[in-house]
Amino acid sequence: MDARGDIMPQAHPPNPSIVPPLNFAMVAPGIYRSGHPNKKNFPFLQKLKLRSILYLCPEDYPSENTEFLTVNDIHLFHVRIAGNKEPFSEIDQNDIAQALVHLLDVRNHPILVHCNKGRHRIGCLVGCLRKLQNWSMTSIFDEYRRFAGTKGRIADQEFIEVFDWNVPYDLKHAPKWL
Repeated sequence: MDARGDIMPQAHPPNPSIVPPLNFAMVAPGIYRSGHPNKKNFPFLQKLKLRSILYLCPEDYPSENTEFLTVNDIHLFHVRIAGNKEPFSEIDQNDIAQALVHLLDVRNHPILVHCNKGRHRIGCLVGCLRKLQNWSMTSIFDEYRRFAGTKGRIADQEFIEVFDWNVPYDLKHAPKWL
């Protein structure tokens, strides 16, 4: 109570800020994409109630992130994919097919798929998923460029275009939107 006898509202501690990872977006129901999450993104990720994370970088997963996954009972799938950096390296179709198998199994949903910036490797993976969804190449490339911006790579778009979309996923556990 204050000096006049009025009841004072209780002060509440501020809510932790909810900050999504770089380039975060929903790909399809149950599938999200982003750049590499860090500690400030953890409260946001907790709100998604993730079951799995699919990590597409060649490097080991950072211990701080691994601890977050353990505490929140989130399964990590790690497909080590090098980016398309001509003439030195290119993405392997088998790696993308393996990643798609994880994405197309609803037992892994909700799932966040990420690489470092959420541009190139994720752009290739999502582009190949869009082929499975029968999107036009124009729409696939528009989406790719939306995330890659001025850093888009012709090699990534060529990869998506020639990707053999005969991925051996389990129809029994495939998402309804496929």
